[in-house]
Amino acid sequence: MEGRLKISRRAALIGGGAVAAWLVSPVRALAEIAAKAPVPPMVDALISRMTLEEKAGQLSLMASAWGGTKAASLNPAGAGANFDQQVAEARQGRLTGVFNGNGAVMSRIMQEAAVRESRMRIPLIFAADIIHGHRTIFPVPLAEVASFEPDLARRTAEAAAFEAAGAGIDWNFAPMVDVARDQRWGRGVEGGGEDVLLGNLFAAARVHGFQGTSLKSDRHMLACVKHFAAYGAAEAGLDYNTVDISERTLREVYLPPYRTAIDAGALSVMASFNEISGIPATANRWLMQDVLRGEWGFEGFVVSDYTGDEEMIEHGFAKDKRDAARLAFLAGVDMSMQSGLYRDFLPGLVRDGAVPVARLDESVRRVLTLKSMLGLFDNPFGRIDPKREMARSMLPATRALAREAGRKSIVLLKNDGDLLPLPRSGKTIAVIGPFASGQHDLIGPWCVYGDDEKAVDLLTGMKAAVANPASVIAAEGSGVEKPLDGGIAAALDVARRADIVVLAIGEAQNMSGEAQSRTDIVVPAPQQELAEAIAKLGKPTVVVLKNGRALALSGAVRDAPAILVTWFLGTETGTAIADILFGVESPSGRLPISFPQESGQQPYYYAHKRTGRPNRKPEPDEYKAHFRGILNEALYPFGHGLTYGRIGYSDFRLSAPSVPMGGTVKVAARISNTGRRAAQEVVQLYVHDRTASVTRPVRELKAYRKITLAPGQSEVVEFTINSRDLSFIGPEDKPMVEPGLFDVFIAPSAESPGVSGQFELTA
Repeated sequence: MEGRLKISRRAALIGGGAVAAWLVSPVRALAEIAAKAPVPPMVDALISRMTLEEKAGQLSLMASAWGGTKAASLNPAGAGANFDQQVAEARQGRLTGVFNGNGAVMSRIMQEAAVRESRMRIPLIFAADIIHGHRTIFPVPLAEVASFEPDLARRTAEAAAFEAAGAGIDWNFAPMVDVARDQRWGRGVEGGGEDVLLGNLFAAARVHGFQGTSLKSDRHMLACVKHFAAYGAAEAGLDYNTVDISERTLREVYLPPYRTAIDAGALSVMASFNEISGIPATANRWLMQDVLRGEWGFEGFVVSDYTGDEEMIEHGFAKDKRDAARLAFLAGVDMSMQSGLYRDFLPGLVRDGAVPVARLDESVRRVLTLKSMLGLFDNPFGRIDPKREMARSMLPATRALAREAGRKSIVLLKNDGDLLPLPRSGKTIAVIGPFASGQHDLIGPWCVYGDDEKAVDLLTGMKAAVANPASVIAAEGSGVEKPLDGGIAAALDVARRADIVVLAIGEAQNMSGEAQSRTDIVVPAPQQELAEAIAKLGKPTVVVLKNGRALALSGAVRDAPAILVTWFLGTETGTAIADILFGVESPSGRLPISFPQESGQQPYYYAHKRTGRPNRKPEPDEYKAHFRGILNEALYPFGHGLTYGRIGYSDFRLSAPSVPMGGTVKVAARISNTGRRAAQEVVQLYVHDRTASVTRPVRELKAYRKITLAPGQSEVVEFTINSRDLSFIGPEDKPMVEPGLFDVFIAPSAESPGVSGQFELTA
């Protein structure tokens, strides 16, 4: 990958008309100002007076020794670390800041030590993992992408920043923008799903929400784009594993969301754990220097992931800790997280001539400039206020937003016989399963400051929604991964007393997230056994899935007449699910990931290549591309989701049969709701390039529109395609557009026929 030509800014954004709409917002000016504004004079004045040890301290970030229980389990502070020791390190100038600390009181003690007792009086920066909420917890990021509403993600990110900044947090380790196409990978729950366009849109939206229009605002915080790069492409979906992909795939699929986030104003980037083509990202000069800074013009700073620099020793890339520090730093990683390697070895590396002092000053300059942009030099205590921390926590408006986000994240996979919505009176409803009730597994993984005990469970939400709360009865039936003694028998007794069963099953929150890759992405066996027993009763059954990834559904779960995907919805879990179950709102979520027919299909994603032997028959054909016994297609594809109306697509229209290079073609279809209820539909535009100098995916999402239709209403939805939307990374690993024939689909999912036509792009 060394020596490749630079991609122009225009080329990098080709095909991103919807993305460009985000980037013209006022927040875009944030990155432009950062790139053009001179370094504050006081920064260089400080650098001129600093010792090598103090400079290395500004590039050393540590887990807070005074953190909550969750923070300690997610990111241990390290052996021997204690709070008094960290306060002493702040006084000595050996810390740039800490992360996942214990709120404003802790931050104030440390900041006072830094700005009033240290030699250089440089303020600390306080960071945290605010992945999907601070105290009020919103749906996990993957769930939120199911809304197909980037502005919803902007609003929840803004609300999270409002709470977190009030607790003294300046810097957030989010958004995670890794494209993930293997659902065995546990960290897919933190990202934007399998599609590049959605990944771009939500990356930009979350940066806008976290950062606002001024980094000095005490309502916002610095975003950190992670994990750079291609962490979601880990082999076999195994966390921390090797990534080995072509530069074309890297540039076409995995790099665009990072670039989009940076263009949206993100000024910090986190290096990923994985290697790419044999070079660990933490020491990958091509990634950090040539692409990130050279091609993209990034002006912020890069931080390692947790001990990522030290881990290069185990990779077999660095011979020892000193070598690891040298490799990471010279590659372009400005700040070391948690290992302590920079403060231990950078001064000596500079003295020995292995690291130029000018390079050290460059990284310190970046960090101090960002601290200045955050207002830390002007007012080191601007975000640190214990009273404000409490006053901002879990406000009614924030919880209302969490409920809205929860509703919009739910996907209705199936609704045979219009079983849903459920009646609010006149029927007894049994809620069965390990997630039927109780303050557990509600907020989801990667919540440092959230609390299940402050969240609404499913049973509580359903009881509040019906006329007679006593008509909703419950039984656990099974544990998540272990059976309960007598659990199924007790559940059957409850179910027999009911007219309808809601089966609340799926994954516990500790089955998704970091280090939680799964070999078999199925409903755990004890729950599947429970589902089979319930199915034998013949009761109308709604499956309510709790999950942090796509699942391979089977048996009674797959065959249930109604299936809802509810992910991990956060603080307002029960109320949001009840709103959909009882028809307060029509479901509007769509799958941001494809649900496979079997676990063994992974990695499966809609934008796959056709191969030279596609299976064109409606059943598996010998010597064609499919696994034994199943077609090479999803059980429920990307973009799939039902609503409570009855939606039809018709009247495909194409403005012209051909379009010249540089021109545009308009495509449209009529979308109708012939049902008796209002409906929300996500109308999706896909394109397929028939013949190209590089083989193309069977479909690529180019645009979509979310519309609301009253009963009996129809609407013509029109899209405009220009030749730039038809670009791809060509044989020379550069963007290009070729003349040719293109299929275009307006459809409700990536594998639905919808309505379609074709046009020719001429030279």
